[in-house]
Amino acid sequence: MAQLVKRAYKYRFHPTPEQAEQLVRTFGCVRLVYNKALEERTRAYTLEGRGVSYTESSAALTGWKKTPELAFLCEVSSVPLQQTLRHLQAAFANFFAKRAGYPTFKSRKRSRASAEYTRSGFRWRDGRLTLAKMDTPLDIVWSRPLPGGAEPSTVTVSRDAAGRWFVVLLVEEKIAPLPPVEQSTGLDAGLTALLTLSCGEQIANPRHERRERRSLTKAQRALARAISDAGWRELRRMLEYKTAWYGRTLVVVDRFFPSSKLCSVCGALQEEMPLSVREWVCACGAVHDREVNAAQNMLLAAGLAES
Repeated sequence: MAQLVKRAYKYRFHPTPEQAEQLVRTFGCVRLVYNKALEERTRAYTLEGRGVSYTESSAALTGWKKTPELAFLCEVSSVPLQQTLRHLQAAFANFFAKRAGYPTFKSRKRSRASAEYTRSGFRWRDGRLTLAKMDTPLDIVWSRPLPGGAEPSTVTVSRDAAGRWFVVLLVEEKIAPLPPVEQSTGLDAGLTALLTLSCGEQIANPRHERRERRSLTKAQRALARAISDAGWRELRRMLEYKTAWYGRTLVVVDRFFPSSKLCSVCGALQEEMPLSVREWVCACGAVHDREVNAAQNMLLAAGLAES
């Protein structure tokens, strides 16, 4: 049975000079409002021992706009400013629930330049997107189409360190489960390859972290780099929700299961298996590729867990 899910579609776009100027101004106002609200919340928490609600922060924002020093906040759409207060509220909720650390201030150089618009902050007409405070629609590079009839509920605009502009459209989409199959596949998350399938297919590690290595602290250890490279936590999150979408089952095997040291043919367990060993021969004569053998063992372990 098809289910309705929220799905994000990301595209490049090319703003006009006027649009770029407006967006840069909006990014700066978003950052300022977030930091000022965080400062007020921190003061109340430190000196008075109390929390500050979103409603209080929103009322404070209205007051800031009426001051001569911050009157320029009226020059940008109010929607991204309200959204950044909601994000701060969520950050504090995660902090008090001990799911995250204390919120930190946004930096002009290090923080992501972005602004989020809800439905009242943009116009969507005939497949063209026009943001509040703008007269013309964005010139979006439609690298893939949106689902037929889909309309965005939230729009997030951002610019990366290289000066490229992106827009993310959040839409509701019906996802139909795939036809049932008899076959199962074992997956092994690794360092040399991001994923190895029990059939022998490998998915290369994109090594996102390696491109950003200059920004990492010198104290970071070399194995930690490889694990960060693979992004296993994000990979598992994506597999979990995508298998749920398409009517598939994801079985997660215990992380301490010795998939690499176990012979997938005879079941013999090797005493040692250093990371430098990529191929090995079992006493039974089976020749193993380290990752493929691990994926085959994961398939077996998942089957036992299911039964």
